[in-house]
Amino acid sequence: MPAIQIQLIAPSGYPHDRAALARGVERLRGAGCALSGLDVLERSELRFAGSDAERLADINHLADLSTLPDLVLTTRGGYGASRLLPHLRYDALRERLAETPIPLVGHSDFTALQLALHAKSGLCTFSGPLLADLGTDAHDDDFSWRHFWSTLTSSSTTLAWADAGVADVDASGPLWGGNLAVLCSLLGTPYFPGAKGGGIDGGILFVEDVGEPPFRIERLLYQLHLSGVLGRQQALVLGGFSHCRPGPNDNGYDLAAAFAQIERVAGIPVVHGLPHGHGARQLTLPFGAPARLRVEGGSARLDFHGYPHLPLGSSPAVPGRQGREQGQAGSTPNP
Repeated sequence: MPAIQIQLIAPSGYPHDRAALARGVERLRGAGCALSGLDVLERSELRFAGSDAERLADINHLADLSTLPDLVLTTRGGYGASRLLPHLRYDALRERLAETPIPLVGHSDFTALQLALHAKSGLCTFSGPLLADLGTDAHDDDFSWRHFWSTLTSSSTTLAWADAGVADVDASGPLWGGNLAVLCSLLGTPYFPGAKGGGIDGGILFVEDVGEPPFRIERLLYQLHLSGVLGRQQALVLGGFSHCRPGPNDNGYDLAAAFAQIERVAGIPVVHGLPHGHGARQLTLPFGAPARLRVEGGSARLDFHGYPHLPLGSSPAVPGRQGREQGQAGSTPNP
């Protein structure tokens, strides 16, 4: 079987943890993948992974390739993708990637590119592990690794988790979202999906964040609520909120209080517990793909399909691929 060709891109921060990136490279190579774009791992300018022009070229050059890679993988997050949005070749990227759809994968600051590419080009990308995540020691149970390959080598995927926090939900719509702070930073701009940058109507919106105190999380969610974005969704799904701790003056106010307030005002189901974010585990979620979310008895199930994927059966040897649900092309057990 030919090696899976992976193109690395670095649209945001410079690689401050080079050891994690090196482990990610070796892990992919050990699985039989061939990597290109390794030069991006050596770039740095201030806090960025190279100049704006270099980071922009990582993405724009995809439109000119006669032969595309099998997938594109972001090295790490940080900040810097927003600088690139006015200069992306949206029409050319849409034309080339519609002809040969391939997965583009990343999260954190990559959310800005996902929003813009969907808003301006209609492209479906993936919120999933970064190269740095695939090389981080915290991933000792292979959860992120297994779900990455299971999703990208299947035409549809099912995942399930417990403690969803609501009684009963049955919602269908486009799956979209990502990092909450990055998402809100583009609200109302031409790079935010939906009419006049107002969000995808009838969607299933998932959000996660890291290092923000609870009051800021509530404020960001209120921004989505007061702008009307939340009210147009079928459901809000809360992922991981790592290191989002109360401050000394919060007087008992915490994330649970923030989420409870949003549940009171949002007018839509708020589902908890999605195992995705900046913690030790990441899912691989297609931004813009058709999805169905069901919650019964506090247990959630999310099905999605119709996304770019690798040729079926092309996955490298991945531990723990057993346990798929009967009739599903790919699935993840309860975390």
